[in-house]
Order: sequence, then structure tokens, then C-alpha cells
Amino acid sequence: MPQYFFRIRHGRYSGASDQGSEFESREAAWTEMTKVCGNLVGGISRSLKQNAEWQMELLDEAKNPVFRIRLVAETLG
Repeated sequence: MPQYFFRIRHGRYSGASDQGSEFESREAAWTEMTKVCGNLVGGISRSLKQNAEWQMELLDEAKNPVFRIRLVAETLG
């Protein structure tokens, strides 16, 4: 089974998991990523500053991005 890694980026911070997770398919990896992101986003959005961005990526075995979910806070006008 293919192995995937999670990476979180927030401002200057960027960190990828050292231990991978195995999923049967890309679709299964996407489903797990959305579950994990859903569990985190409430707490993150409460502390997100104006004009900031938070993102979670799912990386393949070569640590290349496969999927990305972004939360962006923008000041308009």
C-alpha cells in the first residue's frame, strides 16, 4: 500500500510528519485528510490572524504534495 505523510504550514512554521500512514487509494487518503483537517480547523480558525494562511498537505512517498487544504484569512477593502 502507498504511504502518505501530512504537512502543516502556518506562517513561517512548516512541519511534515516523520511517520507515514498507509492508505489503500488516493481517495482513502483524501478522506482521512479531510477528517483530520476537520478536527483541527475549528481551533485554528479561532486563533488565525488577519491576512494569514494555514494549510495542510498530503504528501506521497517521495514527499511531493498530492492534496492541499487551505484556510485563508483576508482583509478586504
